Amino acid sequence: MEKGFGTALASLPPTKKAGARVALVDINGPAKAVLTECFRQFGVESLPLEGPIAAERLAKEKFEACVVRLVGDSQPVMEAARRSQSNSRMVIYGVGGSAQEAMKFSKYCINAVFHEPVERQAALKLVRATQMLVLHEFRRYVRIPVMTEVGVMLADGTQITATTQEVSSGGMSLKCAHAFEPGQLVEVSFALLTLPRIWIRGNVTWRGKNRSFGIKFDATDDRRIRLKEWIDAYLES
Repeated sequence: MEKGFGTALASLPPTKKAGARVALVDINGPAKAVLTECFRQFGVESLPLEGPIAAERLAKEKFEACVVRLVGDSQPVMEAARRSQSNSRMVIYGVGGSAQEAMKFSKYCINAVFHEPVERQAALKLVRATQMLVLHEFRRYVRIPVMTEVGVMLADGTQITATTQEVSSGGMSLKCAHAFEPGQLVEVSFALLTLPRIWIRGNVTWRGKNRSFGIKFDATDDRRIRLKEWIDAYLES
């Protein structure tokens, strides 16, 4: 009996200590279970937080990420996180809502959004795409997933509003209703947390499905240096 019990214990895989924590703020039901399991697969511990306590803990304790619902009640939580010295650059995930609704919280620079109902495969794909940022493995991660509003000016002076998907020192991927074509010259303007609004020239390099497109910054535009400095500081914090 003791031998069998010992054999069973020996067959169990060693428990890996979580290297990061994600706060699940007012996330309940099936969504909570799905997200907890998805983050666990990448060694991230999920801690459920509710109500005003969430804002208090995010202001005082260190978390690598948090998941909040895209509703008005979540603003104090995001505000507390971004004002906190230890969590000001944490990864913030939104739950529910469209990209347009997420723009209401653009000043908090939401990194990514889980759409409702939260399905395991879609959630796992999103966590996999962002987990290096959560786990601070920055040497292998040069693109920052972030959602913020961007003004895109065409060569003829037309102004288009788009939403970022990822930002790097060399360019960005965006989404909007306008059909951009590869080769188009543009100038983009945007702001990111502690980075005041900047303007950078570039050109459209690709157009994908779901109204997404990519812009490569003009290497001769010295204004992109400010973005590079911001990204370097973001990754080192």
